[in-house]
Amino acid sequence: MTTLATGTDTLTRDALAVLQPGFDGTTAPDWVRRRLGEGLASVALFGRNVVSEDQVTALTAQLRAERDDLLVAIDEESGDVTRLDVRTGSSFPGNHALGAVDDPGLTRAVSRELGRRLAACGVNFDWAPSADVNANPDNPVIGVRSFGASSDLVARHTAAWVEGLQSTGVAACTKHFPGHGDTAVDSHHALPRIDVDAGTLYERELPPFRAAIAAGTRAIMSAHILVPALDPDRPGTLSHRVLTGLLREELGYQGLIVTDGMEMRAISGTYGLEHGVVLAIAAGADAICVGGGLCDEDTVLRLRDALVAAVRSGELPEERLADAAARVRELARWTARARGHAAATAPDPEIGLVAARRALTVTRAGAAAPVTAPVYVAQFEPARNIAVGDQTPWGVAAELRRLLPGTASGSFTGDTAGADALAVSDGRRIVAVVRDEHRHPWMRTALDTLLAARPDTVVVEMGLPGAAPRGAVHITTYGAARVCAVAAAEAVVAG
Repeated sequence: MTTLATGTDTLTRDALAVLQPGFDGTTAPDWVRRRLGEGLASVALFGRNVVSEDQVTALTAQLRAERDDLLVAIDEESGDVTRLDVRTGSSFPGNHALGAVDDPGLTRAVSRELGRRLAACGVNFDWAPSADVNANPDNPVIGVRSFGASSDLVARHTAAWVEGLQSTGVAACTKHFPGHGDTAVDSHHALPRIDVDAGTLYERELPPFRAAIAAGTRAIMSAHILVPALDPDRPGTLSHRVLTGLLREELGYQGLIVTDGMEMRAISGTYGLEHGVVLAIAAGADAICVGGGLCDEDTVLRLRDALVAAVRSGELPEERLADAAARVRELARWTARARGHAAATAPDPEIGLVAARRALTVTRAGAAAPVTAPVYVAQFEPARNIAVGDQTPWGVAAELRRLLPGTASGSFTGDTAGADALAVSDGRRIVAVVRDEHRHPWMRTALDTLLAARPDTVVVEMGLPGAAPRGAVHITTYGAARVCAVAAAEAVVAG
């Protein structure tokens, strides 16, 4: 690869403009500020960059001191995938809870309040919402991130979410095109394959993206998935047929196309990071998401140089790179023009809890005794996917301790989890908290053991509901956001 000296020529500036890198730290690094002066037009914030809203506001102000029309992106879906509330759990329920309520007006109000908070922090580009139809209940990476398993339901809530968010001047990025809902593999680890016919794809996966386009979504994120009915050779992110043929030409979409994280093994492990980035831009992507894992200046320079070298060698048409960079700058201009919309939006700080309470489903087995004394909370802890991350707390123990002082808790995993919880519960009534019970045989076994010994157990499902309700009381939250935990704890005490 040609190594370039720092420069400000048009080609180099365009190559920097299409990158959306992350970085380490809670203040703006010198290298990021320097590259902003050389053409970098976007940066991405992750959980590692967030301590508080005041700190994020100061960080974005530092960055905009170098470039006023900067895109500051974040992966803030609410619900299980949160960055703004990474240390506390989200103040808003996620998509599946909103889909369970099925009130588009509520979805619009929730995303509007989220957008107001993001804009107040100086964030103007959100890699959300997920428009994936959760056709496979065993999907290891989508699940409660989806509004549901019905195309029509997902479509109407995707449109409402986009409208609410963008009313505050924050650009929405609908994902993961052409639809990640029917996968059994997490693209963070390997390349998923969806073997459906074109008719099924058009009828099931595409309606939510059509709805997002009609609602004016400013960006769409590609999926690292192989769909042979569309392209038997390359995954969506690298496919000209998917990004240009289908999304641009057939669906008529003219906004920004952003890739999913390029360090994900579905791309980097198969094509290599640099070559994958060149292929993505050539296929029709306009912006390259990178920085979830690789977040250093060397990575940015390697990708910049790979794009410049590809243009010089003829592998990547210069006009394609220029077009991609122009789309990034146009979105940045839109957000700059829209700045201040959020200030005109009346705050509604309780809307997240209101929505979580409305989403709750409570099933009682006969005349279940009310919970009046401190309980033992047994949290059955599955491995988390990378999108959710392992920083964000979940479960109902903290909220139950607030309502029932003296409540104790523990986390358990494996086939002996039920017996282990019984052994330390000290005779207290047990509240068993599960997450996607239907996907984890050990969790079902553990709950079987627990319920056989203690049929008065209260079960709280905070993941995708797939198993039949069981326990003296069964509470479904449709997600593990903090507000979902608050609503569930209230329901436990209410009996």
